[in-house]
Amino acid sequence: MAAGNGESIERLLVVLPNWVGDVVLATPVLAALRAHFAQASISFLMREYVSDVVAGGGWHDESIAWPAARGLKRERAMLGLAEELRRRRFDAALLLPNSFRSALVAWLARVPRRVGYARDGRSWLLTDRLRPLKRDGRYVPTPILPYYVALAERLGCLVTDRGLRLGITPEQEADGRAIQRRNGLSAGAYAIVNAGAAFGASKCWPADHYAELCERLAGRLGLRPVLVGAPRELPLLRRIAGMAHADVVCCEDPPTTLGSLKVLVRDAALLVGNDTGPRHYGEAFGVPLVTLFGPTHQAWVATDYEKEIKLQVPVECGPCQLPVCPLDHRCMTRLSVDMVMDAVERVVGRRRHVLPLAGGGAPRATGHAGCTRS
Repeated sequence: MAAGNGESIERLLVVLPNWVGDVVLATPVLAALRAHFAQASISFLMREYVSDVVAGGGWHDESIAWPAARGLKRERAMLGLAEELRRRRFDAALLLPNSFRSALVAWLARVPRRVGYARDGRSWLLTDRLRPLKRDGRYVPTPILPYYVALAERLGCLVTDRGLRLGITPEQEADGRAIQRRNGLSAGAYAIVNAGAAFGASKCWPADHYAELCERLAGRLGLRPVLVGAPRELPLLRRIAGMAHADVVCCEDPPTTLGSLKVLVRDAALLVGNDTGPRHYGEAFGVPLVTLFGPTHQAWVATDYEKEIKLQVPVECGPCQLPVCPLDHRCMTRLSVDMVMDAVERVVGRRRHVLPLAGGGAPRATGHAGCTRS
């Protein structure tokens, strides 16, 4: 189907990504859809935990959660979800993720217009098919934001403001303030240290490196380190806090949520850590960032954020995109604390830095990922 202006759309279903970072990268598109289809009813289909990320944005009228069931129960739940969506009589579905099931559920729900990328065997389920770039039989790494923008444009929605943004609900504000009060955190006096990674261990910088970094953040910059992560990452955070000879906050009582974390990041002087979702929180709130890349190809998550330094050591086996390293994790272990601390001091002191790739295994440090914004 040819691109249209989407003016006849009265009920729009937007299927959101599962990864927190990808959801934040989609926020310019979500805001543009809301503005373009101002009179339409917009529903988000998403994982339940993603609702905290988009809450407060004002971009949708209804939240619909993917079924949490597994196995055969999941298949029955999917059919039930499709029937529920069918009753809502959506005019169009915009599929941000590449998953087969997102296209299948829209097809089963008989949504007349289904917009998405033709990949992963789902082309026949779509009415509006976009072709991702491929070279030598492999998908070309493409920044997520322009990737999503192209989908919105198929509905006639132009995304002119591509800055990331997040909203904060009154409840999230209250929860975040409670964590700050309980731990004696003052705005601008602490650094968020994001040591975990839902993707897998390959994205994680070593715990002893983080412990030493916490000591330097406190000793050299006077910033109180605040360790954050998912509930299952608490053992790692406790280990780092126990190794560090510094006053480190390990947020666990009460624990942070994806909602309260917005407040903590917004009020921080710095966010340093692995290439995970909270990194994009930092960009959305204009916080200086130092991001440590290991197995990730930077082009997938490229933005033009001027207050970020990205560090990545070039290794012969990477970027591999694997969740668990089958070798010696050299892409992360070769990132020294000195390298990271140098980047921290640079990004806190100035707004933009581009360091050339040096010889001898020195890290590549850039103020942006080297990709232009489409």
